[in-house]
Amino acid sequence: MSEVARYDLTESSLISDIASARRRFGDRTAVLVETVKLRRKAAVKFVDAGEWLFTDDALQQATAAPVAAHRARRLAGAVVHDATCSVGTELAALRNSAALVLGSDIDPVRVAMASHNLGLRGPGVALCRADALRPVSEGAVVLVDPARRSGSRRRFDPRAYLPPLDTLLDVLRERDYVVKCAPGIDFAVVGELGFHGEIELVSLGGSVREACLWSSGFAADGVRRRATMLDTGEQVTDTDPGECPVAPAGRWIVDPDGAVVRAGLVRHYAARHGLWQLDPDIAYLSGDRLPDGVRGFEVLDQVAFSERHLRQALSALDAGALEILVRGLDVDPDALRARLRPRGVAQISVVVTRIGSGAASRATAFLCRPSR
Repeated sequence: MSEVARYDLTESSLISDIASARRRFGDRTAVLVETVKLRRKAAVKFVDAGEWLFTDDALQQATAAPVAAHRARRLAGAVVHDATCSVGTELAALRNSAALVLGSDIDPVRVAMASHNLGLRGPGVALCRADALRPVSEGAVVLVDPARRSGSRRRFDPRAYLPPLDTLLDVLRERDYVVKCAPGIDFAVVGELGFHGEIELVSLGGSVREACLWSSGFAADGVRRRATMLDTGEQVTDTDPGECPVAPAGRWIVDPDGAVVRAGLVRHYAARHGLWQLDPDIAYLSGDRLPDGVRGFEVLDQVAFSERHLRQALSALDAGALEILVRGLDVDPDALRARLRPRGVAQISVVVTRIGSGAASRATAFLCRPSR
């Protein structure tokens, strides 16, 4: 494996690299090359994946290490059964914090891979082959990560997950459980399926990674929605104060983290940080100071949105590199940037949004200096 890992295996070198490897490793070449390529892809999600075994599907669905570590912290001290353990990424985090961990999967190949992967560092974990819809544990918190892909296609309807979410929730209705779902899952559909616990939206690296369903036993103090931002360590819930004013732009405009927006907690986040909304139906916030660690946009100018007005304002600011953010309007940022063709040197961010409703609605562009 170490010999194959020396090849570049890039798009331009792949054919010649495979031909060279085949002369040395014969019919083992395909699996060796695939393993090396998957390990390289895995480095984006995991710090130490250099000796792990993956399948392509398992790696695509695998939870990034910081997200798995966050979930493990919430499950600290519990007995946990990962009923779709796949190649063991969740178990690697859980065994360091849970009181006892069991892993199972319906796929025997993935169980074998998990056994290898978990044996590389630290104590092993009890593993077996089992169907998630027929839990082989009693009294443990059941963790499930249903498959949300069919080949290269995503399954958007949770009833089309494998196992189906409706069936899974019915099987687990008497248990404490945690179910990982796609971040775009329809909350109304989840409610129709009989879920009444907490939905946690988790972001990392500026993107929303998952929606996690925590059964009622974990919904502390009546929390039903939670946004967790691992980049800053901040959490916002629907039990936090949620009253914030609507007012014209102040010094800064803030585009809240996607987990906050997706969880419907924009007002709660604003109230915590002394911000206000530009419009009651739009997620952009404003304030006279930035929350710690948050990227914001310092307002330099404000114009009615039109390409003519924008060109004039951008020219006055000597704009060159141009970032465009849009909410509430049907505007393609990339196409707009190409048409504006700024030729200056200043880095400018343009925040385009709709303010007001009905006849009073107006499209507005804020020309800003990004905080970083």
